[in-house]
Amino acid sequence: MPRLFTALEIPRNAAMSLSLLRGGLPGARWIDVENYHITLRFIGDIDGRTADEVVDRLDRIDRPEFQINLTGMGSFGSKKPHSIWAGVSPSPEMNALQAEIERICQKIGLPPDPRKFMPHVTLARLRNSRLDDVVHYLSGRGNFRTSPFGIGRFVLMSSKESVGGGPYIVEEAFPLHEARSSSSFSSNELHPVKSML
Repeated sequence: MPRLFTALEIPRNAAMSLSLLRGGLPGARWIDVENYHITLRFIGDIDGRTADEVVDRLDRIDRPEFQINLTGMGSFGSKKPHSIWAGVSPSPEMNALQAEIERICQKIGLPPDPRKFMPHVTLARLRNSRLDDVVHYLSGRGNFRTSPFGIGRFVLMSSKESVGGGPYIVEEAFPLHEARSSSSFSSNELHPVKSML
C-alpha cells in the first residue's frame, strides 16, 4: 500500500514562481514543480479497509473555499538543515480544515500527528549542505511572495516510500463549497415578502 497524505495543490502560476527559486544551493535536491503541495495531514501506510474509511469520512467534509498565498522561506533542521521550504500565509479556513482532518484520522484510530501543523511547500531536500550556504541562500530570498490564489479542493495523495519528493499521485479529490458571504443574501431571502394577492 502506498503512503497516503492529505494535501492542498499548488496552482500553476504559484508553482512557476516557486520554480524560479531553484538553484544556487550546493547539496540541494530540488523537488519537481509538479510535485509541489501543502501537506495537511500525513496518514502513512494503512491497509485498504482503513483507506476506504478515510476516503468515506473525508468525503463528508463540508467547508468553504478559501484563499492563501505563499510567503517567506526557511529551512528545517536548525544546525544541520535537511530541507528548504516556502511558507504559507495564515488562514483560519485552512487551519479549520486541517483540524477536522486530524479529528477524522484520530476517530478512525490513527495515532495523533506528533508535529504541530506548519503549512509549507517543500522546495528541496538537502544532503550535506553547509549551514552557511543555506543561510546565504535564504537571505537573498526571504521576501518571496506569490499573489493570493483560491483553494477549491483538497486531495488525498500517495507517494512511494522509496522516493522522497515524489512522484505524488492524486488518489481522491474532495471539493470545497463556494464561500457565500452574508452580504450575498438579499433581505427577501431572509424574510420572504408576503403576497398582497
